[in-house]
Amino acid sequence: MQLRLGTLTIVGVGLIGGAIGLAAKKRGLARHIIGVGRDPVRLDTARRLGAIDEADTDLARAVAAADCTVFCTPVNRIAEQVAIAVRACPVDAILTDAGSTKQAIVDAIESPRFVGAHPLAGSEKKGVEHAHAELFVGRWTVLTPTPRTSPDALDRVREFWTALGAKVRLMTPMDHDRALALTSHLPHLLASALAGLLPDDLRDLTATGFRDTTRIAGGDVEVWTPIFQHNRLAVLDALDRLEQRLQQFRQALTQDDVDVIDRWLTEGKKVRDALGS
Repeated sequence: MQLRLGTLTIVGVGLIGGAIGLAAKKRGLARHIIGVGRDPVRLDTARRLGAIDEADTDLARAVAAADCTVFCTPVNRIAEQVAIAVRACPVDAILTDAGSTKQAIVDAIESPRFVGAHPLAGSEKKGVEHAHAELFVGRWTVLTPTPRTSPDALDRVREFWTALGAKVRLMTPMDHDRALALTSHLPHLLASALAGLLPDDLRDLTATGFRDTTRIAGGDVEVWTPIFQHNRLAVLDALDRLEQRLQQFRQALTQDDVDVIDRWLTEGKKVRDALGS
């Protein structure tokens, strides 16, 4: 039987939170959706676009009748918000999040009803204006239960994300953070580094390659700075691996070793081609 919620509360109704609300409405997952945020104007926009039915700036009040609460705020705010919600929500409610880091969050949350999650969907764009109901369809959402996680809560949170159209995969928080350091956090760092190298007088010379490569550098700084803080050690490890690979290319280029350069580029092309569009 598919999960059915009376009230779904979404904390942070931006791109991801807005997409959750739109998807939940389209699929009949919740009868009533409450959006929580600090900016009444943005909340009104989310309500006008149909992502939520009701808006509230008071978290405790907004979760008082919630069967499920999802936290879609920057990762450095989630644990504190969950602590507030746990004290105010029904005893059998479930709580999950959409944060891009997991170890620091789950370490700070003691409730067995919270199940860490990370939907691998999104964009460099921010705001509910860019949200749509199909954002999670066919995309992976990683759940990171711990030994203290309630089996019932895990089952229901899995049903929740599946009902939004996502495929669900379980990982430990540490394995998640190590993986995402390489597949998400390091690419953002590189895009930002490359964009930051560009002098103003060369902007007119940027074409598809530069613009495609640096696209994700347009992501919300308020979101990304805490991600790098939370996942510092894993990102440093990923940087070490990148530096070793760049050193290989530098040495080959210095020595004009065409065979090594060709092999280096061929390896990259093979992996990228296998990823598809």
